[in-house]
Amino acid sequence: MRKIDSIIIHCSATPAGRHVTAADIRKWHIARGFTDIGYHYIIYLDGSIHTGRPLSQTGAHCRGHNTGSIGICYVGGLDALGTSPADTRTDVQRRSLRSLVAQLLDTYPGATVHGHREFAAKACPCFDVATEL
Repeated sequence: MRKIDSIIIHCSATPAGRHVTAADIRKWHIARGFTDIGYHYIIYLDGSIHTGRPLSQTGAHCRGHNTGSIGICYVGGLDALGTSPADTRTDVQRRSLRSLVAQLLDTYPGATVHGHREFAAKACPCFDVATEL
């Protein structure tokens, strides 16, 4: 198993309320030249958690920080028009994200939790991970 030292939170950068699946994101990533979906977990609007890339494989979600990290993406991140970053998480997405992160921190003691925007000039994940998680 890989040594995990960080968990990085992302959004799918899709409009509020738009249903997107792991299969959709996988297609987008493969079209960009990835070998598979870049994230390890995707949280749907209904709060359900879906697996993406296996944890045993290095992700492709945060340039320069993929080795040793787990990538989690929630569906959403843009306003309803799809033009501006926004924290569009549903209540169940918030709960699922907290639960998943807590579980991963139990499994990987000492891992730190970050928002993608800490490592890239992006708004992603459109909320302050440090204060919330």
